[in-house]
Amino acid sequence: MRVTVLYFARLREAMGRSREVLEVPDAVATLGQLRRWLAERGDPWARAFAEVSPIRGALDQRVQPDDAQLHDGAEVAFFPPVTGG
Repeated sequence: MRVTVLYFARLREAMGRSREVLEVPDAVATLGQLRRWLAERGDPWARAFAEVSPIRGALDQRVQPDDAQLHDGAEVAFFPPVTGG
């Protein structure tokens, strides 16, 4: 399955890119599994996703829980919590 992953804020800085298109293994079927698979790739992903709980995920421009099902051609975005003033 091919997905486009977008990185925002500190994640974009850690990755050195704002997006990448990936072929994910068949075992990666949910948003949470994708997050874990990315972290298992080593640095910079492991470092960036070390604090998994505060990182939010969106699937096709909608914030979703970790059990949201991926599909071929999905757009996935990861972003840390944002504070404003």
